[in-house]
Formats: sequence, C-alpha cells, structure tokens
Amino acid sequence: MSNLASLAEIVDTAAFTAREIPQLSETVALDVADAYAVQALSVARRHARGERLVGYKMGLTSRAKMQQVGVSEVIWGRLTDAMRVEEGGRVSMGRYVHPRVEPEIAFLMKAPLAGEVSAAEALAAVGAVAPALEIIDSRYKDFKFSLPDVIADNSSSSGFVLGGWHPPAIDFGNLGIILEADGRPVQIGSSAAILGHPLRSLVAAARLVAAGGGHIEAGTIILAGGATAAHPLVAGMAVKCHFEGLGSVGFGVDA
Repeated sequence: MSNLASLAEIVDTAAFTAREIPQLSETVALDVADAYAVQALSVARRHARGERLVGYKMGLTSRAKMQQVGVSEVIWGRLTDAMRVEEGGRVSMGRYVHPRVEPEIAFLMKAPLAGEVSAAEALAAVGAVAPALEIIDSRYKDFKFSLPDVIADNSSSSGFVLGGWHPPAIDFGNLGIILEADGRPVQIGSSAAILGHPLRSLVAAARLVAAGGGHIEAGTIILAGGATAAHPLVAGMAVKCHFEGLGSVGFGVDA
C-alpha cells in the first residue's frame, strides 16, 4: 500500500502542477486493480485539499477504442467540484499538460444506483440529461500510456462543462453531434457511438463504481463517455458543441 500511495502522490502532483511524467508502467508492474487503488488514493489527496466528489466519468466507451486497447470493459474515473467549468466560461492552458476536449452525454441522478441493473432500472434513476464536454488531459509524456497507467491517472479526466438539463424522457440514444473549434466543425458524430446507446454506459457505471467501493447517490453526475474523437485545445480557442435536441455547450481557452 505504501508503494501505491507513492504512485498516487506522483500522479496527483503531476495533475496539480500540470507537469508531465513518464508512464508508471515503465518502472512498476501495475495491474488494473492496483491502478484503481492508485486512482482512489490520488483523488483522496484532492479531497484532503478541500475538493468534493460530485460524480464519475466513463472512458473507453467506443467499441473501436476498446478493440484498439485490447479490453472488453469500459473504465471509469472520479469527478470533483474543482474540475467543473461553467458553461460559457474559460479555462487556462496553464492548468493542463496535453488538454483535449470531447463531447459527452451527462446524467444527473435522482436516485441511487448500484450493482447489476437493467437499462430500464438505470433510466428510472435518472433525473435529467444534458449535453456535456469533458476536458481530458493525460499527464504522461507524449500522451502515451498503458491501460493501468491511464486508470491510475484518473482515466485522464481533468474538467467538465455541462449544458442545460432536459427531462430523461427525451430520446438521447442517437443524437447528431457537431464539435466546433473557432466556429469550424472539427468532429461530427452521434451519441450512439457511446456503447451503441449512452444508457449502456450508465449501466456499466452502476456495476463498476459499486465494485470499486464507490457510490452513485442521488445528485451524482455521470459522464457517459466520448461520442467522438477528442480534439486538442490551444490558447485562444473557442469551443462549442451542438447536440441534436439538447442544445449546445461551450467554453473558451486562455493561455
């Protein structure tokens, strides 16, 4: 455990100071269980600094990405209040190492959800859905990492922006999405790219978070995973994403 705590300090310090580090797996043998333990210990350090857990993010939710990485299960990370960026607000490049942005569907839970659940049970626990953007930022050199590396680094999660909330009765299974940078489309996709339907990601979240000792309570935010490839951020960029039927969400980037 002391070794895992040392690794947690390394990834937490890298995120806190926005400095890149070598892959942990270059010098330490890490399995997935160890990696989630490092993630938990790293985020606990954030809690000790006053940050509050507000939700979870899902990753590797594209079938193509899962095949590319050689896994059959999605991964997850933790969201804190300090990671939230107000819609229409601004972020500083100085906070990140290799920041990228990807469009997501966000869920706001109105009831707890845990363990093995059906899609209907998962939907019944949802209070609202919203268009969202996640800022991902691997702290590893050259944005290269193994599966345990990325899990230990909080699954690359660094920030999130939420648009307006909508009733969960809206059909969000196959919504057209256009991600723009400075008014120019840079990614075009559909919410169906998230495991075929974003609700499947929520079902996975219930199972995996519970298995990891976490709790999806009422009021929790769940990011379902990227609906397109991530786009690099640069200083001065204006990011806007349009979601069919859900409206838009965006932010600006400072140096």
